[in-house]
Amino acid sequence: MLKKQTAYSILDLAILSKGSSLAQTFKNTIELAQEADKLNYKRYWLAEHHNSEAIGSSATTVLIGKVADNTSRIRVGSGGVMLPNHSPLIVAEQFGTLGTLYPNRIDLGLGRAPGTDQATARAIRSDFFQAAQSFPTEVEKIQNYFSKSNASSKVRANVAEGVDVPLYILGSSTDSAHLASRKGLPYAFASHFATTHLFNALQIYRDQFKASDVLAKPYTIAGVNVIVADSDDEAEQISTSMYRMIFSLLTGQPTYLQEPTAMTSELRAMAQHPSVHQMLKYSFIGSKATVKTKISEFLKQTEVDEIIVATNIYSIEDRIKSYKLFSEIMNELNVESVGTKGTITNL
Repeated sequence: MLKKQTAYSILDLAILSKGSSLAQTFKNTIELAQEADKLNYKRYWLAEHHNSEAIGSSATTVLIGKVADNTSRIRVGSGGVMLPNHSPLIVAEQFGTLGTLYPNRIDLGLGRAPGTDQATARAIRSDFFQAAQSFPTEVEKIQNYFSKSNASSKVRANVAEGVDVPLYILGSSTDSAHLASRKGLPYAFASHFATTHLFNALQIYRDQFKASDVLAKPYTIAGVNVIVADSDDEAEQISTSMYRMIFSLLTGQPTYLQEPTAMTSELRAMAQHPSVHQMLKYSFIGSKATVKTKISEFLKQTEVDEIIVATNIYSIEDRIKSYKLFSEIMNELNVESVGTKGTITNL
């Protein structure tokens, strides 16, 4: 039994399935977000990526606004904005505007990586690599722009001053853990693809955490991949799309999400390839009972406050069903943890 309740959220890249248009993909994002709004998911984050024909979440702030406008309760935000791609002033203005339009519902997750290849990173911002080295300073600039005290400064983001938009530090290494702990900000680790440093990063963050005006104690989020279906065999078949997608990424030939097939011996060998296996270490695939057992063990081991789920499934119907079943799993685990639905930290 878990010792505490755990919030659960969604991470979306607006991935295009083969044969589907970008417009349909965006409609699917809205449909999924609306379902998540009903299913007690805490937040719906969109990740910034560029120069990939299979990923639609390039103009992240635009999609965030669209999702927020078509939902009513769920928090919506970036998982994350890749800060070295942007001017901190512009980011503060964009999210200050979103925070005013959708009060107490917008999150600003900040990452250091480009979310693309090196050539595209340079095309986005010629000094990207210098900006990446200045990530802590760039985060501080955004904090200042959101501060009411910045009203006396020469350079202001007027639409952001005093607006409640929580900042989250995102990371896939221990560097981000040091930064998040030092600033007293919530910390989200990308363990849905970067699995090696998860426990070390969580330990660093918790051990070195310094309370801040926004957070009195550490708050941790971990990313995982989840595919839930009516049976283990069905979930395994659906997962073949994800395995093909990951293998295409690792071989430098990213492509659209393919229609699922039977799990062949070739695909099983692909799934067990060391690089694929390591990358998808925290992937939980199976029936509701199977995934419940696996996710419960993961939560006991990590003791994270929140889990954010990526579910890369070809069919939007199967994807929504997976998220519905996962919501049932998390509700059951949370009830079992305290004997009642209780309350999850409102962060």
